[in-house]
Amino acid sequence: MRTHYCGELNSSHIDQEIELCGWVHRRRDHGGVIFLDLRDRAGLAQIVFDPDRAESFVIADSVRNEFVIKITGKVRHRPEGTINSDLTTGEIEILGYAIEILNKSKTPPIQIDDEHVHDDIKLRYRYIDLRRSLMQKNLQLRSKIVKELRAFLDNKGFLDIETPMLTKATPEGARDYLVPSRTQPGNFFALPQSPQLFKQLLMIAGMDRYYQIVRCFRDEDLRADRQPEFTQLDIETSFLNENDITSLTEEMIDLLFKKVLDIKLPSPFPRMSYQEAMNRYGSDRPDIRNPLELINVGDLMKTVDFKVFSGPANMEDSRVAALNVPGGCSLTRKEIDDYTAYVSQFGAKGLAYIKVNDVASGREGLQSPILKFLPDDVVKNIIERTKTMNGDLIFFGADKTKIVNDALGSLRSKLGYDLNLLKDKWAPVWIIDFPMFEYNNEEKRWESLHHPFTSPNTDDIESVKKDPGGAISRAYDLVMNGIELGGGSIRIHDAEMQKAVLELLGIEKKEAQEKFGFLIDALSFGCPPHGGIAFGLDRTVMLMTESESIRDVIAFPKTQTASCLLTSAPASASTKQLQELGIKLSKPKSE
Repeated sequence: MRTHYCGELNSSHIDQEIELCGWVHRRRDHGGVIFLDLRDRAGLAQIVFDPDRAESFVIADSVRNEFVIKITGKVRHRPEGTINSDLTTGEIEILGYAIEILNKSKTPPIQIDDEHVHDDIKLRYRYIDLRRSLMQKNLQLRSKIVKELRAFLDNKGFLDIETPMLTKATPEGARDYLVPSRTQPGNFFALPQSPQLFKQLLMIAGMDRYYQIVRCFRDEDLRADRQPEFTQLDIETSFLNENDITSLTEEMIDLLFKKVLDIKLPSPFPRMSYQEAMNRYGSDRPDIRNPLELINVGDLMKTVDFKVFSGPANMEDSRVAALNVPGGCSLTRKEIDDYTAYVSQFGAKGLAYIKVNDVASGREGLQSPILKFLPDDVVKNIIERTKTMNGDLIFFGADKTKIVNDALGSLRSKLGYDLNLLKDKWAPVWIIDFPMFEYNNEEKRWESLHHPFTSPNTDDIESVKKDPGGAISRAYDLVMNGIELGGGSIRIHDAEMQKAVLELLGIEKKEAQEKFGFLIDALSFGCPPHGGIAFGLDRTVMLMTESESIRDVIAFPKTQTASCLLTSAPASASTKQLQELGIKLSKPKSE
């Protein structure tokens, strides 16, 4: 029906007769001449209809925004003074010969060029929202990213293999989406949170190098970078260690940015231990573009009379840390109060601070409600350790280590944006040497920091059993600009080690056999050393398009409550459907 896309046209097409199809973006009547801006996924083209062609002119006069039309015309130069440098087609226009209305449109509930439409309206009429130039570009870039990832892995000898969507529930840190079985009443499939176990089985099967761009499902609370169904690039390899895998995927990401965005990332990507990241940044997903760092000052606070500081300084699993903010003296009292309220959501009971007006003046050059509690030598050592200069402000956190890290780590990120402190545009970093386990104080048991199939950095089973808290895993995460793009590990390939880890996690032998017996059996039949990584495709595209939410890079996303406003899903099931599944509904207990 068409010879070209609208956005493809330029001065090289002058004097060519062409056919275009698309949506009427805008209609203008200028002194008896009708101008139509025609839009398709490639861009805009200006069509001119004059009264000399009466039949086409009448039709052009009748069209309205979002009508679907086909036009035939001739490409020509725009008149002098009318060139639009903002458009790739801005040097040309098309003299319209003929026009055909393919479909009319009601007045849309969303104006295509209106950026201030409520999210609920956008999602209710997502098919119209997707007509916006930004969304068109985002989804086109997503397609290009997928193409480049596939090409890279294909060239490296990876096999694209599908794994089941209907599977068995496994503990992976989030609630499963359950699917009732009609043929086996009372039993349920689970939608996969990841293809973790199947890709390990593929390694045992000798597939050697696997990848899949796969849908995953997690019934968890949503946020800007999280959806109940999401897409990841899943990779698994045999006979490669963690350095091999991180080097391979680093090459992939480096090439991806070069080909898609023409950006050269810093090479090699820096590496940082989990412990260093937590000490310096309060997060295992640090944005290293931000120069602010957390500085331990607990040793200076052990003997002070101020129990807010001395208490945590002398307690195990607690921390006293300082955060030097260059130029922070300019912050108003209201701004400091706002930051105090901000950190409270992470459990912080307050936000102590010292304004450093003049270092040379000693205590007289400082301003803070807590100064009266701190001896001169402590104040002097704090200023020296934090390398504070005139005009700076020091924030303090003192509490359980997790609370301090969460509060000051998040405050660090917020200050980085608020004060425009970010240095580079792109800053990747590998986080390595994660703990194998973390202790859940509420449930009084150990939990996997990654997942139960991650290998420790030792083959000594007894040492892992003896000191779970000291065990280090062979895990690695790729973080860029404070966003975790991907995470992976070397897997346990020994059946006895896998049994021991499951036992440490409080999974009894009977339960382990019931849930993971197929994996444990498989490990005993010649399992090769193997490992892999999974990249969040949605997050990667969000980062590369500089979008604020993954909803801007997913064609049909869900709301904060995991609903689809477009299709009104989830929806109730009919009585007949429920009966076939052997399901009887009851009202949930009121909280």
